[in-house]
Amino acid sequence: METLMDAFNDLDTSQKVYAVGGVVVAVVSVVALRKLFFNETKAKKEYPRDTVILHQIGRGPYAPSMTPFAVKLETYLRMARIPYQNVHGRQRSSKGKFPWMEYNGQGVADSDLCVKFLNQKLGMDLNRDLNPADRGVAQAMQVMAEEHLYWILRLFRWQYDNDKSLLVNAFKFGKFIIWMVRRKAKKDIWSQGLGRHSEGEVTEMFKKDLQSLSDFIGTKKFLMGDEPCETDCAVFGQLSQFYWQFIGTGHDTIIKDKYPNLAAYCERMKDSFWSDWDQCITHGGTREATK
Repeated sequence: METLMDAFNDLDTSQKVYAVGGVVVAVVSVVALRKLFFNETKAKKEYPRDTVILHQIGRGPYAPSMTPFAVKLETYLRMARIPYQNVHGRQRSSKGKFPWMEYNGQGVADSDLCVKFLNQKLGMDLNRDLNPADRGVAQAMQVMAEEHLYWILRLFRWQYDNDKSLLVNAFKFGKFIIWMVRRKAKKDIWSQGLGRHSEGEVTEMFKKDLQSLSDFIGTKKFLMGDEPCETDCAVFGQLSQFYWQFIGTGHDTIIKDKYPNLAAYCERMKDSFWSDWDQCITHGGTREATK
């Protein structure tokens, strides 16, 4: 049987150049993707005790993060008045994702598991005023936001937005990295299912989700009434991306134009828990966030 080297030797010069180039691109792609999507090994730092160390990717251009789950978790920490310290960098969790946290040396991955850990550790329950039926409704709203709206966000951001200026300004990615991340996102969304639909079909699903949230919130101040609850953090995290950071999608102002009560809700959450908002964004990449 012919070996790989024999097969290579049988190629003409142009084919050899093409083959070697393909191998180099593949190796570079793997290395770059590992740096982007997997945990970086760093020396363990000493942090203050009884303080949440929140690891996230850095501040966003028009909202505090480009990932809704970081906005969710940081809003929760503010709502619960839990002392925390941000660490912006590339060090990912044990599960290869952002955000994650450390508390007295213990690492916790996934925003939901972080909230659960802190609720149990510190005796927190921001849903304490909700009856069992309301808790069920709140959970259903969170699942819709995080398991459906989120994937629609990824579709619009990585596939339908051909401009990519928001991503370039937010992450300072070059075209090659954008191409690689876009390729991975497309594969993920196809596996999830939404990526198999047309843009028109997904847009209708998106509007239906927003309409459902708008109808449910109605004239209430927050998701479940006059006082915010834990689920508001998750819903606000997702809506923050559509309201402030949906640039280049063709639906940049859809919440402001079509769902004014959701726009008011976003502003209300911002005013309630993010008095330092302007210090936590980069203003379109024109300045460094100071917090």
